[in-house]
Amino acid sequence: MSSDVSYTTEDIAKLLQISKLTVYDLIKKGELPSYRVGKQMRVDPADLEAYKKRAKGVQIQDRPAQSEAPIRSAAPSQINGLRPIVITGQDLSLDILAKHLEKSNAGIRPLRYFVGSLDSLISMYRGESDIVSTHLLDGDTGEYNLPYIKKLLVGSSYMVVNLLIRNAGFYVQKGNPLSIKGWSDLSISGIRLANREKGSGARVLLDEQLRLHGIKASQLAGYDLEQSNHLGVASQVASGLADVGVGIEKAASIVGNVEFLPLTEERYDLVVLKTQSNQTWITSLLHILRSDEFRNELGLISGYDLSRTGEILLET
Repeated sequence: MSSDVSYTTEDIAKLLQISKLTVYDLIKKGELPSYRVGKQMRVDPADLEAYKKRAKGVQIQDRPAQSEAPIRSAAPSQINGLRPIVITGQDLSLDILAKHLEKSNAGIRPLRYFVGSLDSLISMYRGESDIVSTHLLDGDTGEYNLPYIKKLLVGSSYMVVNLLIRNAGFYVQKGNPLSIKGWSDLSISGIRLANREKGSGARVLLDEQLRLHGIKASQLAGYDLEQSNHLGVASQVASGLADVGVGIEKAASIVGNVEFLPLTEERYDLVVLKTQSNQTWITSLLHILRSDEFRNELGLISGYDLSRTGEILLET
């Protein structure tokens, strides 16, 4: 095999038939040597083969059952002298945060994993991620994130800190031909929905509002057709393939030919586990979130409310 061939984390996941988070976990523990090309992690074929030989005869489990998956408390191994820090979530602010973390901490290597809010928290419960982002609405209390975090991370020592606040609402077609104004309008006969995947914050927001308004998901054409990000939902509406979708304001400005109707302000928070090995970069994380440099950079992006950025919301 040519020496210039290498695998991405996506390639490894497909070859081993495991999740991408499991690949990151192998890298994080030092079991699968890797290096970075730009923003991508790469694995050489020889290192993959060496790992497979070591694992031969041992079943590689992908996402074990919760009862078999306690949070790992041991510090992860270093790779090329750098400790991988897995950051989950899809917002652009997380890419900016990763850049600042790497700049401020010579001993860490931020790795981005694009996954929804609920799956992010589950990955933290399983010890597969270090910084997770979440924007999950609890419809009964009107509270964001904390009810879910308290249930999933029970018994763990963690910190919840605000990253930003942003508008969430509906994407509708230009001119809003169906005169959609609020959640109750999702009961309009024949309305076509562009939906997000299960576990995403937008999907939880939609499902909670359907429950609170007594609207059955089966009434919505397109409910089972899922898009993996806000841009996909906005594009479905802009192209006329859907009448309405739930998402954030930023995507509407990127896609164009779609109107955004703000319905709620959602709190976009970060969760980190408080372990001895994490303490150095947690201190750095808080410093970055509260710094003028970071806030000024986020302030250039429309739609972000930074009034609570860096505020600790819960610490156990």
